[in-house]
Amino acid sequence: MQPARTKYRKAHKGRIHGKASRCNKLNFGEYGIKALQPDRIISNQIEAARVALTRYMKRTGKVWTRIFSNIPVSKKPTEVRMGKGKGTPEFWVCRVKPGRILFEVDGVTESVAKVALYKASAKLPIKTKFIKR
Repeated sequence: MQPARTKYRKAHKGRIHGKASRCNKLNFGEYGIKALQPDRIISNQIEAARVALTRYMKRTGKVWTRIFSNIPVSKKPTEVRMGKGKGTPEFWVCRVKPGRILFEVDGVTESVAKVALYKASAKLPIKTKFIKR
C-alpha cells in the first residue's frame, strides 16, 4: 500500500502528539478496533492485519480499512558514513494517534468479529481495543 503520487518524495520524521480528532467513531461497520497508543504502522503490517481478518471471517461480511500508509520513510544503507544527504525512501507508514479506528467489520456475529479483530490486532505494533456500535 502506497499512494499513487505525493507532493514530496521524502518526508520529515515528525512526532505524534495528542489524541485522534478524526476517524475516532465507527462510521461504516458494527464492530471495530481502536488504537490506544501513538505509533507509526508500516504498510506491511496493515496488509498482514487485513489478511488475518478476512481469512478468519472466511470472506463473509465486509471489512473497512480506515488507515492508509502515505508517509515515506527513508533509510541509508548499513555501514555508510555520515553525511552525503538523506537516504532513499524504503517503505511507507501511517501515523496513528490514540483513539483512531483502524479496522471496521460488519455482516458477521459479534463473537466472530471479536476473534477476527483480535487476530488482526496481533499483527499490529500497538495496543488496541475492540469496540462496537
